[in-house]
Amino acid sequence: MKLISWNVNGLRACVKKGFEEFFKSADADIFCIQETKLQEGQIDFAPEGYYQYWNYAEKKGYSGTAVFTKTEPISVSYGVGMEEHDKEGRVITLEFDGFYLVTVYTPNSQNELQRLDYRMKWEDDFLAYLKRLEKSKPVVFCGDLNVAHKEIDLKNPKTNRKNAGFTDEERAKFSTLVDSGFTDSFRYFYPDLQGAYSWWSYRFKAREKNIGWRIDYFCTSSSLNDKLIDAKIHSEVLGSDHCPVELDINL
Repeated sequence: MKLISWNVNGLRACVKKGFEEFFKSADADIFCIQETKLQEGQIDFAPEGYYQYWNYAEKKGYSGTAVFTKTEPISVSYGVGMEEHDKEGRVITLEFDGFYLVTVYTPNSQNELQRLDYRMKWEDDFLAYLKRLEKSKPVVFCGDLNVAHKEIDLKNPKTNRKNAGFTDEERAKFSTLVDSGFTDSFRYFYPDLQGAYSWWSYRFKAREKNIGWRIDYFCTSSSLNDKLIDAKIHSEVLGSDHCPVELDINL
């Protein structure tokens, strides 16, 4: 199976920058997007051959996720079952015969870490949600996790040490997730590869200079490690300040 995840940073804008062309050429079995930034009826995108599922934020023009899948899931759920987390359209879960697929847009801790306390609560509750799913079936989850786990995962670790996305607190939560039995698929295949990023600031020609962060992930239950085939970062694909990431897996 070929799985793709992409934070499009506004689907309506991304469609004007080549989204549909990439969607067609990728020909993924499952294609997940984050930060759709729209409400129902605001876009006419219904790719042939796919079932589609959308989770919209209550706040207009904000957050939001979607999943397109060639195989109809057994069941679909939205959010993590907690009202405090489920108003921003951040999670969609699809159940298939042999696994759960979860796409997630993790809350950003924001400037001056205004939302760090909430982010810590989110991290604990989201991990608990994943572990509940895992009691039934292995889990594959993907999306913009808004954290660069280790120094290798961003260009300038020292100057970003206390910034959102690279705080000690956020990185420790990702370590806890991995220690809880999940595999960062990209680092599974490429543990020492430097300069592999999935997000670049729009400022200072950051993408042109590859001054980036790797904050978009496919993570899998460790029981699936022997089924992993490859992981890719499509840094050549434009249209958003993030690029698509891919997981190839034998499911």
